[in-house]
Amino acid sequence: MSGFFVGAVTGILSGFGIGGGSLLILWLTIFEGIAQYTAAGINLLYFLCCAPAALISHFRNHLIHKRAALWCALAGCITSPLASLAANAIPIDWLRRLFGVLLLILGFKELFAKTGSPDQSSHK
Repeated sequence: MSGFFVGAVTGILSGFGIGGGSLLILWLTIFEGIAQYTAAGINLLYFLCCAPAALISHFRNHLIHKRAALWCALAGCITSPLASLAANAIPIDWLRRLFGVLLLILGFKELFAKTGSPDQSSHK
């Protein structure tokens, strides 16, 4: 039952743009004792369920800059296999520390980011 609750809460937080997948990985590794690699795989499956709805919503609201999205997709296709190979080569303790540092950096960036409404007209 707790898995359903955690999935629902992280899904709702994802809808608000809070990064529910990162929270899911933390839950799985810290509280459920699941290995980092397995938690990352579960997170990818979780992402496959959440991403299509977010993509459709962003596309309908003209929040996607098509040219930038194309370049990001191409870069992701190239770097994803390389990152996977690097993750397998890095000891699990270091991988966890690097993930923690990434979360801290992103958290501070969000905490100190300037707020304001984005200019939607430039995303068409």
